[in-house]
Amino acid sequence: MSSLYETIRADIITAMKARDSGTATALRTMDAAIQRAAMDTNKPIDDALAITALRKAVKNLSDARTEFEKGGRADLVAANTAEIAVLEKYLPKGLEPAKLEALVAEVIAATGATSKKEMGKVIGALKQRPEAALIDFGAVSKLIQSKLP
Repeated sequence: MSSLYETIRADIITAMKARDSGTATALRTMDAAIQRAAMDTNKPIDDALAITALRKAVKNLSDARTEFEKGGRADLVAANTAEIAVLEKYLPKGLEPAKLEALVAEVIAATGATSKKEMGKVIGALKQRPEAALIDFGAVSKLIQSKLP
């Protein structure tokens, strides 16, 4: 069991005792998603798995919120925003933009990537770095594309 996962489990109990149904529901859903990810990958639950599942859940909720905004469903937008806020508390703080940009420039230089076709090589090298857990690879891919011709 991971400390992040244990924290989520403990916070479910706290939310239930406080009769905070919104937080309890969001955390229970996240608990189930982490357990499902562990079963799907056939790996034990650790912080990396929990963070991956959290990021995926936040991304899915953000995408859904965008669709709800297009559809004019303010009630669902508010519910999604609240759920995202609950889940983001458990995500590690990302790298500062300046540090991330410097890291990307360093990895591009180290890999010798010269075009967007070599973007996979850059992302692969970034995933090997110790800072990989703090990087949102969805956002960093746009940064890499802007740096490569």
